[in-house]
Amino acid sequence: MKILMVSEDLPGAPTSGLGAHVVTLANALLDQGHVVDIMGRSERVHASAAADMGFHGRVLPGFGFAHPGWNEAQLGLFNPAKRPWFARRVAQALMRAADQYDVVHYHGHLPMVGRYVPVGVNFVQTRHDQGSECVTRLRFKEEHVCDTRDVRDCAACLHPTPNSLRRTVSGLAVGRYRSGASEAFARHKTIFISDFLRRAFLRAVPDADLSRARVIHDFVPYARLRDHAAAPGDVTPGDVLIAGRIDAGKGIGEFLAHVQGWLPRHATVTVVGDGPLRQSLERLHAGPQVRFLGRRPHDDVIGMAARSHVLVMPSLLEEACPATVMEALALGKPCVALARGGTPELAAYQYYDGQLQLAETMPRLVQRLADVLGRPPVRMPLPDTCPLDVFQAIPRILDCYRA
Repeated sequence: MKILMVSEDLPGAPTSGLGAHVVTLANALLDQGHVVDIMGRSERVHASAAADMGFHGRVLPGFGFAHPGWNEAQLGLFNPAKRPWFARRVAQALMRAADQYDVVHYHGHLPMVGRYVPVGVNFVQTRHDQGSECVTRLRFKEEHVCDTRDVRDCAACLHPTPNSLRRTVSGLAVGRYRSGASEAFARHKTIFISDFLRRAFLRAVPDADLSRARVIHDFVPYARLRDHAAAPGDVTPGDVLIAGRIDAGKGIGEFLAHVQGWLPRHATVTVVGDGPLRQSLERLHAGPQVRFLGRRPHDDVIGMAARSHVLVMPSLLEEACPATVMEALALGKPCVALARGGTPELAAYQYYDGQLQLAETMPRLVQRLADVLGRPPVRMPLPDTCPLDVFQAIPRILDCYRA
């Protein structure tokens, strides 16, 4: 097939998340003999863009997003015209090339793009986060999961005390956003990377037509994980690894506060990653049993994960299909996480019972971690294939393309 991938997150150097998903999928499809190009932001396209991304195909300029702010933060409200305007730009760009491809696959943050793509175009979009119904894509506010149904309440994400005007205008913006997404989902095929995301959209838009939608879980580049993994016997007992952005909602500070007094004397917690909360958390918690390493190359993180006793994913967010958990499972490592978002769905990919330990609260998560650390590390040879591998997902994605 001739496939055009489209994303406003690319070109760039994807280390995780949506951009890495697109490059992993595109390269795997190329390996199977398909023709794949990636269209992205025109201001980022340059001669070495594909190499910087680790992509083995062509990168095409599509649309410019040089000034996406529209002063929303300064005004303290969401603009009803902003996201439809950008969505039209993406749709217009991909339509200029759509007749050269068998399918156009959009991965981005504007779920209403499909609303502006004619029904006759074989258009698919993948939804990677809660951006189908939430303009911030997080559904997280004031250190808690946001479950409001009133679109006017969304104004509080831009202003601490929104007045009536800000509530009304932001409500119009969010209502239009969800309506546009619903129309796009009814018009074209949609892939949700977890059933949690599909259900979350239906909670926000109960009458949405999702008959053309399907769930295909996210995936990992298993061959790369296997190549950089440690030998089965090369495991450090007591080594706890947390890898991710150190930011509000990721739960790292809450975890470190609760784990004090629970760590066995031989255990150490290693936090890999960077973010706005790193310095403050390092001042509070760094010591003989807790160390912060900052950002590291992904291949190095794979090796550290493979040598660890256990991985912890303490995110308070309702993560859709967390990469940390998927990589831990693929590497055969025990993983402890909060039972939120799409994380419980990943238990289907365990190599052995109890590999994914889920907890309802942070104190219970720490207790489960202590139980894992009280047992010898798991040492298992990695199989040749893994159900989370991208090549296992490709037949279902191709079936969606051809449907």
